[in-house]
Amino acid sequence: MKRRKFVLALIIIFLFIFPIISWAQTESTKVLSLTLEEAITRALKNNLQLQIQLLSPEIASLSVVRAKEKFYPTLGFNFSRRSTVQASYSWLEATDKTMTDSESYQTQISQQIPTGGSLGISLNWDRTDTSARFQTINPRYSSTLRFTFSQPLLRDFGYKMSRREIIIAQTNLEISEYDLKKAIMDTIYAVEDAYWNLVYAIENLEVRRQALRLAKELLEKNKMAVEIGTMAPLEVLSAEAEVASREADIIAAEVQVKNAEDQLRRVLNLTRDESILEIKPVDKPRFVEQKVELEECLQIAMQNRPDLFSSRLQVENQEFNVSVARNQLLPSLSFTASYWSPGLSGDRIIYLNDNPLTGVVLGVIPGGASGALKDSLNFKYRNWSLGLSLDIPLSNALSRANYAQAKVNFQQALLRLKNQEEQIYLEVKNAVRAVQSNFQRVQAYRIARELAEKKLEAEQEKLRLGLSTNFMVLTYQRDLANQRTAELKAIIDYNLSLANLDKVLGTTLKTKNIEFINFWKRD
Repeated sequence: MKRRKFVLALIIIFLFIFPIISWAQTESTKVLSLTLEEAITRALKNNLQLQIQLLSPEIASLSVVRAKEKFYPTLGFNFSRRSTVQASYSWLEATDKTMTDSESYQTQISQQIPTGGSLGISLNWDRTDTSARFQTINPRYSSTLRFTFSQPLLRDFGYKMSRREIIIAQTNLEISEYDLKKAIMDTIYAVEDAYWNLVYAIENLEVRRQALRLAKELLEKNKMAVEIGTMAPLEVLSAEAEVASREADIIAAEVQVKNAEDQLRRVLNLTRDESILEIKPVDKPRFVEQKVELEECLQIAMQNRPDLFSSRLQVENQEFNVSVARNQLLPSLSFTASYWSPGLSGDRIIYLNDNPLTGVVLGVIPGGASGALKDSLNFKYRNWSLGLSLDIPLSNALSRANYAQAKVNFQQALLRLKNQEEQIYLEVKNAVRAVQSNFQRVQAYRIARELAEKKLEAEQEKLRLGLSTNFMVLTYQRDLANQRTAELKAIIDYNLSLANLDKVLGTTLKTKNIEFINFWKRD
């Protein structure tokens, strides 16, 4: 009997406790608690703008690979076969018609070289069989092994000219990497801005709720005082009006919290399931003085700003384009060299008195098809040639226009760089001033808040002794709430000014211990 009662008690406890546990778990899953570091990690992983920017270095890296294909060796194969039949123009050639069958094979390898020239090697093999009379070798096999070299001496000469596509592509890759760093830092700052604004909105809502509780407590005390006849009913009306006003403040503060949550959700790009959760920031804003000096900060910014490095690389690109355009003003002077070894073989026809005109064939000495190839590979017959080619355009208006445009683009890039340096100076100056002024604001508002607390305590004590009025107490309560909000806002602004200073100096990744790994290989 006792055992049955014990089991029944366990069942009742389970049925009672389990719904409570389930409800608590359900409630807990509706809140997404995030530290600032976790929020930054999520944003770096999921932010859509950052993912778009992340593809730029990959695209630039592929452009480098594509540009390098210029110096990859090229292997080519050619084959042709032809059969012709044509009327005979002379009875010496043929009585009626001449038929010729031919085959041709070619293998070649060509290679661009860094000086702007090219190297090539080719091997040709041909077979010709004809019905024409008086042929001494028929069918005939011929082969040629040829080496060629060409080199521009003026226009397009040199290492830079031949690799200009690669140089520009590599520079663009570096620019895209610096742009990606800037995008990462902008994303981190956007997270910090949204995160701390949400913290402020939540804390501001709590301050408004505290103010409402104080107003309600005062309202209850006034009602009790009216009931016992120690206070006029008019004091209750003023307290009720203040309660209504502070409830309106809470509504506005709740809307501010929701808006701040939505902004943080957008930056984090939360999943569909997570987007319905309430975000609860875990970290609290810290107030630790950070000494900043303008000159030191300027030097740090000039050494770390990724957008400044990007602008400098763009200047280098434009300067390189000027040198390329200047080279294109030169006439075209090319040097060519060729070395080749021919070979010949086939069936040799023996005529009477070694005279093909007799038309009397005494015999045929067979010749293999490989004989011509052997002669070529053994360099039996050596030939060479050298040459210079000079082309002077009668008008180079287009080249001169391109050169003038390249110089203008270079000057424009220099001015942009100078303008950016001045803009960076202004940004650093404003960021340093914001850190210093926000630090002073926090100290001032903290003192103001402490004084407001003391004034409220004193006024409440005077009210208890009958030496003050509800109006004065409500006024001091509202002053305290405003001072608490102002102090909190100043602390948030101080933290954001520090984050903005890191972004302006280009040290955000270092401050956050984030390592930028280059996954895009290049020479």
